[in-house]
Amino acid sequence: MSLWKASAMEKFDGAKERLPSRVREVPQLIKAYLTKMRVIYLVIGSVFAYLLISALPGSRDNLKKYYCFGPAMSPLQMDMNTYSEWHAKSPTPVEFNTHVPLEVTNSTIQMHDLNMVKSTKDAAKNREKVLILTPLRDSAPYLSKYFELLMALSYPHELIDLGFLISDTTDETLSVLSAELEDIQAGTNPFRSVQIYQKDFGVTLDNNDVHNRHAMEVQASRRKTMGKARNFLLTSALKNDHSWVMWRDVDIVENPPTIIEDFIRHDTDIIVPNIWFHRYENGKDIEGKFDYNSWVETEQGLKLAESLGKDVVIAEGYKEFKTGRKHMAKMGNWRWDQHQEIELDGVGGVNIVVKADVHRAGINFPSYPFENQAETEGFAKMAKRAGYRVVGLPNYVVWHIDTDEKKKMTSGAASL
Repeated sequence: MSLWKASAMEKFDGAKERLPSRVREVPQLIKAYLTKMRVIYLVIGSVFAYLLISALPGSRDNLKKYYCFGPAMSPLQMDMNTYSEWHAKSPTPVEFNTHVPLEVTNSTIQMHDLNMVKSTKDAAKNREKVLILTPLRDSAPYLSKYFELLMALSYPHELIDLGFLISDTTDETLSVLSAELEDIQAGTNPFRSVQIYQKDFGVTLDNNDVHNRHAMEVQASRRKTMGKARNFLLTSALKNDHSWVMWRDVDIVENPPTIIEDFIRHDTDIIVPNIWFHRYENGKDIEGKFDYNSWVETEQGLKLAESLGKDVVIAEGYKEFKTGRKHMAKMGNWRWDQHQEIELDGVGGVNIVVKADVHRAGINFPSYPFENQAETEGFAKMAKRAGYRVVGLPNYVVWHIDTDEKKKMTSGAASL
């Protein structure tokens, strides 16, 4: 066997000797080429590229999401038809700059997501917060009845915040208010919170004199000041978690305990009841109509506004301004369907329920002529201009104190 192997090797060596010299140099050339650095770099680069491609998630089909649709030009250079065709084929939704949410730990930085604050007709079930706001001036005689009605509200008190603004008062409003609230908040059914604000506007008109307070010549300045008071209170008391705002005068004497739920179930932007008063003459209740600031606009009223200067405030119900408007106070009956709705163009301020986002959007109480209206009527005009719905309930009656009875009360008077 070894003799055969030796013979074979001799034959192989002999064959090599007979090969041309160039052929014999091929193995050495290949070895020299493979040991050059550029080949080594090429091999390393190829291996790296292979590993990189292998590391991409998904299959080849997954790479289609990186495909660029449309012509090779900037979208800014496309005509509308080309852009529409290109955009229709692009995958949606498109996510840009996705990253892990940043965690903020600094206690001085707070995040409030107003998208989570809703105003729905199932407010109590959804635990929606209600802010009740009341401006006060010389209101001491009415606070006892005011809180009696407030405590009777069936809406969960732990979801209700109270806000008060006391301005230009000359009686014991602040002390009486503080005493009433102290008792309530120490009781078994307190409200979530109470805020009291003070701001004077330089008003000297006797708030106890009903005739002076409603005289034509003082109405414009009075309504402008009332608008300021409401706006100061609103901007001070409205918090990020409030879903609803109820404006409520201090001199209401009767309303259903379910008034908040009753209004909210209509799920509208702004809603007001009819405001009447009880007056007993010869043992008979005449059921007087009180608030003429809730009305439906007419062509006559629009023409009157066009004829007036832009700084004139129309005071409803005075012979100097013949508007021909349809007053809700003259409509309806508390014995009929309480939830019948009518569209309004002006509202009074005795009892208003507003979705909080309406106020957040900038709809407030003009302390200047807005479409020749101010305060609550200007508020309704502004809301209508912005596209919000303003609704009145002609058969849902909230009872206000009688003005004759008010004149008999010698100390203090009603709210602004």
